[in-house]
This record gives sequence, structure tokens and C-alpha cells, in this order.
Amino acid sequence: MRPKKTRWVTCEPGERCFRPQCRPQNKLEGVILNLDEFEVLRLSHLGGYDQAKIARQMRIHQSTISRILASAHKKVTDALVNIKAIKIEGGCCEVIRGGKR
Repeated sequence: MRPKKTRWVTCEPGERCFRPQCRPQNKLEGVILNLDEFEVLRLSHLGGYDQAKIARQMRIHQSTISRILASAHKKVTDALVNIKAIKIEGGCCEVIRGGKR
């Protein structure tokens, strides 16, 4: 399998975990949202960027953005519908701080 290309992100979420309060924590399942999925959701839905612009910013192909976005939507929908926690972590990303690598 070919190694994943590094994705460049500008937003580091820090420690982020969202969980429903209607279910005890010890009976709560969760989904992991990778940092690149978080960044694509942020840029697409809050930033209003199209996939081509996101691809240029993250330095990956537009078809990869489409796959990342579909994966992120599936995970977030699973968490909302099935009452699961969402934890943001991991992925093959480098964070750009202050516009520089």
C-alpha cells in the first residue's frame, strides 16, 4: 500500500472530545475524526471553500479531499445518530503555524 501524502493543516484542535451527556461515559462508544477530516470540514462548511481551494491549501489532490469529506460526514453522522462521542486526533498531518511550515 502506498504511504499517505502529508496533509497541511492550519487549525490545530488541541484536545477535543465531544460526548453526549444523555448516556453514561462508561457505556459510551466513540468515533475518531482525524485531524485532516476536521480541517476539511472546517474549511468546507465554516470557511466556505470549494474542494479545489481546500486541495491547494492542504497540498493534496482534489479527489482526496472528496474522500476525506465523505469519510468525515459518515463519522459525524454515525456519532449523532447512534449517540457516540467524537474525538479529534491523529492523521498524517503537519500543522502550519503562522502561515509557515
